[in-house]
Parts: sequence; structure tokens; C-alpha cells
Amino acid sequence: MVRHTGQPAYLQIADDLRAQIRGGSLAPGTPLPSTAKLAEQYDASLSVVKLAVGVLRTEGLVIGQQGKGVFVRDAEEPPARSDELAELRATVEDLSRRLAKVEEQLATSTTRRSGRSSR
Repeated sequence: MVRHTGQPAYLQIADDLRAQIRGGSLAPGTPLPSTAKLAEQYDASLSVVKLAVGVLRTEGLVIGQQGKGVFVRDAEEPPARSDELAELRATVEDLSRRLAKVEEQLATSTTRRSGRSSR
């Protein structure tokens, strides 16, 4: 139940779900109830519940699996997000180096062409 405390409803829901996860009533690997069930349970809109679950995802407490639901993450398991982030950073750095080489080659080839036409 969301209360009129001045704290946004989605944060109240996130706080309650977080407490359940840390307290063990939502154990690792356990699926969260559906968004519709949580909305009914907390007497809140679907968008408010989605924001609350988003907070827990950002904190790494839950993980979503496409088409399956949202599950409580094992505290021992490192969040996949950090691994994905490191991989993305490495890919961006590699692409940046490759792009710099291509730009250098283009600049060199353009300089050569303009040098030939001025003769």
C-alpha cells in the first residue's frame, strides 16, 4: 500500500521490495510478481510499479529475462550490467582506434590527390 508520506510511490514500492529481498522473503532466483499483481498489491499504476522495478534493476538487486519475468539476483553473482558495460567500453575504444586510422588514411589520400592536381 502506497502511503501519502511525501516520498514518491515508486520509491515506497522499491523500498518495500528491497526490504523483502534483503529480508529473505524474496529469495535469490525467485521471480517478482507480475507488474499487474504488484500494481494491485500496492494499489498503484503499472507505470509506478515499472519505475520501482527499474530502481531495483539499477541497484542490481533484480534481473529481467526477456519473456520470462524479473528475478531476484543472487547476491554472490556479480551484476551482468558491469560485465556488459566493460565489454561495451572495450568495443567503443576499439572502434575509436579503427575510426582514427580510417580518418588518417582518408586525410592522407585527400592530401595526395590535391597535391597532384596543383601541378
